[in-house]
Amino acid sequence: MTDQSQPTSDPITSASDQIQLTGLRAFGRHGVYPAERATGQDFVVDVTLELDLAPAAVTDQVERTVHYGELAGRIVEIVEGPPVNLIETLADRIATACLADDRVWTARVTVHKPQAPIPHDFTDVSVTLTRSRT
Repeated sequence: MTDQSQPTSDPITSASDQIQLTGLRAFGRHGVYPAERATGQDFVVDVTLELDLAPAAVTDQVERTVHYGELAGRIVEIVEGPPVNLIETLADRIATACLADDRVWTARVTVHKPQAPIPHDFTDVSVTLTRSRT
């Protein structure tokens, strides 16, 4: 039987820590059709970041983690920024911004386009991509 009161010398790993930001809504003018560029529409973004949250948890300092308020602001800037044809491109730009923070190992980004010009009843259309640091 081992003494559980003494800390072990084994480092604690945080292989599955995540920050999730879901349902972030911003107005953009993305799309293939000229009417989409002219009128614009709402886009909804979900982001999951994988990173080690132990430094933030132990120190209780926001500087030791990804500040999700600042991240949300950056994502809104991208959605409201220069238009692109495809939401695949938009998602890739958002993932690249997420990975700009060296602490982030993986970024999973979903861009929803609930008002896409589809001539059939539908609830949502979205793309999801995952980008990882090599």
